[in-house]
Amino acid sequence: MRSDWREITLGEFVRLQRGHDLTSTEQQPGKVPVMGSAGPNGTHDVARATGPGVVIGRSGASIGRVHFSQSDYWPHNTCLYVTNFLGNNPRFAYYVLKTLDLAKYNSGSAQPSLNRNYIYSMTLRVPDRRGQDKIVDVLQALDDRIDLLRQTNATLESIAQALFKSWFIDFDPVRAKAEGREPQGMDANTAALFPSTFEESELGLIPKGWRVGKLGDVCTNPRVQAKPNQLPADTLYIGLEHMPRRSIALVSAGTAEGLESGKFWFERDDVLFGKLRPYFHKVGLAPHPGVCSTDILVIRARAARNLGFVAMHLSSDELISHTTQLSNGARMPRTSWQDIEAYKIALPAASAMDAFNAVTQPMFERIYANINAARTLAETRDALLPRLISGKLRIPEVQAQVEDALA
Repeated sequence: MRSDWREITLGEFVRLQRGHDLTSTEQQPGKVPVMGSAGPNGTHDVARATGPGVVIGRSGASIGRVHFSQSDYWPHNTCLYVTNFLGNNPRFAYYVLKTLDLAKYNSGSAQPSLNRNYIYSMTLRVPDRRGQDKIVDVLQALDDRIDLLRQTNATLESIAQALFKSWFIDFDPVRAKAEGREPQGMDANTAALFPSTFEESELGLIPKGWRVGKLGDVCTNPRVQAKPNQLPADTLYIGLEHMPRRSIALVSAGTAEGLESGKFWFERDDVLFGKLRPYFHKVGLAPHPGVCSTDILVIRARAARNLGFVAMHLSSDELISHTTQLSNGARMPRTSWQDIEAYKIALPAASAMDAFNAVTQPMFERIYANINAARTLAETRDALLPRLISGKLRIPEVQAQVEDALA
């Protein structure tokens, strides 16, 4: 063993505690991330733990999954969280915990659960703090680039969502023309696609010439079963716990190898919509084909020109509010394709939908490219991680590889 590394137990490396209860009714608007077994899951107005912090999924399908929070956070009761890093670099602790097969330390109950006392006796080899900091510098350079790509995607998503709301929910171009003003943020040709007056409808005032229709007029719900014995080992699998919260694009979550029950196929550009709690209203646009849980609705635009329009409607506040109300206060609210298909919307002229798609499609393509770049960086990080953490690979040996990946 190298002289600057020592062997200790996990209990001597960090101290863990079960997270704290927080029901949906108790959760208040705020900027404090709520960290659960599958990572960030909404926000709250109060923190119960100081960042930087590390949480470990302790129950359900996400048992053993490890997540990092740079800021103060609320650790949910579905996870364990580090209360004391005992002088170790918090991010190094995160990397170490990610390399451990914590899921196998299930307490043995009917519902998979992780008990800190089961894992405290695990033995680790760790360097001194100086060595930890050097390893973190290498791995965090990759993580920081991944975070930058995700932030870029979040910005692109917000632009697409704001434009959709302006054009198809608030009807800003029509209002501007009705008031004798030039619509902002569009050229004359695009402005000409919008009328200058409104007319009454069952939805209230809508642009003249548009019609009231259903969301199902522009999208479908393909239910193509995928049986486990038919799936190649590298088939991408998305479960509800892996889905982002109302995000345009999904990130690869894992493979379908070993799945024991039927799933649904989805294709690139399909919208995946979580239909039940605790993942109710998680939404994502798929950047590649794969299979998903049957608790996810696969929703497909009927035509390419509908893609942006459909994706934005499915992640809109209005649709979320509508399907929530249909749950009628149910303890375990859920939605269905029938609820979504019947949702009434103002359907614009095809030319306006084409114009919106012309703006948003390049955004989606850039988002997809960023996801692929992030995936490549994550693969590089994950290949280096166990070898650096175990001391089998020295920092100078990986410097060039990391620089190439970041170039």
